[in-house]
Amino acid sequence: MNTGLNIRKNKTRKGWTLTALLLITMLVLSACGSKATTDNGGDAAAPASNELEQIKSAGVIKVGMMGTYRPYNFLNDKKEMDGFDADIAREVAKRLGVEVEFVSQEFSGLTPSLQSKKLDAIISQMTITDERKKALDFSDPYITNSVKIIVKNDNNDITTLEDFKGKTIGVGLGTNDETYLRNEVLPKVGDFTIKTYDDVISSLKDLDAGRIDATINNLYALKPIVDANGFKIKAVGEPIKSDQAGIAVRKDNPELVAALNDALKGMKDDGTYNTIFKKWFDEEPAQ
Repeated sequence: MNTGLNIRKNKTRKGWTLTALLLITMLVLSACGSKATTDNGGDAAAPASNELEQIKSAGVIKVGMMGTYRPYNFLNDKKEMDGFDADIAREVAKRLGVEVEFVSQEFSGLTPSLQSKKLDAIISQMTITDERKKALDFSDPYITNSVKIIVKNDNNDITTLEDFKGKTIGVGLGTNDETYLRNEVLPKVGDFTIKTYDDVISSLKDLDAGRIDATINNLYALKPIVDANGFKIKAVGEPIKSDQAGIAVRKDNPELVAALNDALKGMKDDGTYNTIFKKWFDEEPAQ
């Protein structure tokens, strides 16, 4: 009886020993295989360390813009993105050594799309503000726009911001102009109604039809729309403010911001920026 028991014990120990050896061998082989893959470099390339490198590695920068804001960004007769912003984007991409891919959507959706990484940058007349800089990084300004009050041709009652009291004023949804009306003008002037729009032409149609009393915008944006649609509207008074637009990217992107600034500076130094500006606005940019 004792001899049989000892034999069974020995067999059990041998079984466990064999199992342990097999497991160790499998682990060693697995480790060696993983190391070989990494050492040989084919399958385990290190990811790009920052967003500039990621863009260059992909060979394309995805740029968001409204696509409805002449002469800054719009779809031309060939259904291609065109305008001042589009030309700036193409030239910046060229200087980064990549292609540009345009993504058009309403202005209010651009920042969420950038934050969710559906875009790499926004080049759509996004005004640089302290509030936006809390959530986004910006390049140096690439244009300065003067904003004026716009009314119907036969309206002589509104010439200053103080005349907004009791009126209905149209403005782009999610724009710096909307923030300006709500945070600065309303508290100073008194109660008036703010009606928001997803695009400029809708606000001008309502102004022309008398559904709103006034809007605010810059003259560069208004001229092509007024010329194309024959709206009976006019700008009044002195500019109420000036805005500077920059290229917006996700927060904490110093390498990408530096590359964008280098591209913009190079464009201004070699005259490319002036050529683009004159193409769309028929004048030299303000110094």
